[in-house]
Amino acid sequence: MSPVPPPTSAMQPVLRALRLPQFGWGSKIAALVLAVIVVLTLLAQWIAPHDPLAMNPLARLKGPIEGHPLGTDNFGRDIFSRVLIGGQLSLIIGIATAVVSVLIGLVIGMVAGFFRTADAIIMRMMDALMAIPSILLAIALVALNGPSVGSVIAAITIPEIPRVVRLVRAVVLAAREEPYVEAAIALGTSMPKILVRHLVPNTLAPLIVQGTYILASAILTEAILSFLGAGVSTETPTWGNIMAEGRMFFRIKPELILYPGLALSLCILSINLLGDAARDMLDPRLKKRAG
Repeated sequence: MSPVPPPTSAMQPVLRALRLPQFGWGSKIAALVLAVIVVLTLLAQWIAPHDPLAMNPLARLKGPIEGHPLGTDNFGRDIFSRVLIGGQLSLIIGIATAVVSVLIGLVIGMVAGFFRTADAIIMRMMDALMAIPSILLAIALVALNGPSVGSVIAAITIPEIPRVVRLVRAVVLAAREEPYVEAAIALGTSMPKILVRHLVPNTLAPLIVQGTYILASAILTEAILSFLGAGVSTETPTWGNIMAEGRMFFRIKPELILYPGLALSLCILSINLLGDAARDMLDPRLKKRAG
């Protein structure tokens, strides 16, 4: 068995962030809760007491007993192990969606904001995508490509890209009129250098904040898709799949939905609170207002 990574090293960035004066107590608690969730899911292979897929028909729908701290589900599988392992895939899908949508949206938004000829065409395409409800679009894309992690990531990413494009475009349109950009153009600086050196840095702060909201939204959307049966394979434990399987036994054992739902809610709430804190810290207008 592989050695367990020391949790203290993984918690060091969070502990340093907790000492920043810009973060209020709500943000510090959110950072701590999110760090605990992330560390537990990262170490789930070593912490989980049972195989999340191992069935025990003789221990169906049991409460907390020895070896099963949160009880068992309708197939006798350990709930604690399934919630831990399920968080891994939910977080992977959320992080991958946030990274891919931000990168693609950054490139398209830079082109739309800097090149006037491409602006109208690109933005009409983005408006068309935003006119389609994101959940319906995601369900349709998963139905076309089949239930897989890649299909779910693509299905959640595509509706998020127009929001990033609009954000980046707005920043670039404002920065394009700045004297230093006009001076760079007058001096004959190449377009790629202007985009990378002068315009991309202006987009980083709003993209960081937007990325946190996309991360939270992607985790929630994945849970919704899995709950509706349009996510990853039902045999794969995710928070959404665990709740979907437990809804038939909600009256008998509400913990089947309570525990994964609580993990999902705490994760999303913590990410959103940290996103708000990052916005307050990175937005100079809010800094001046607070000062």
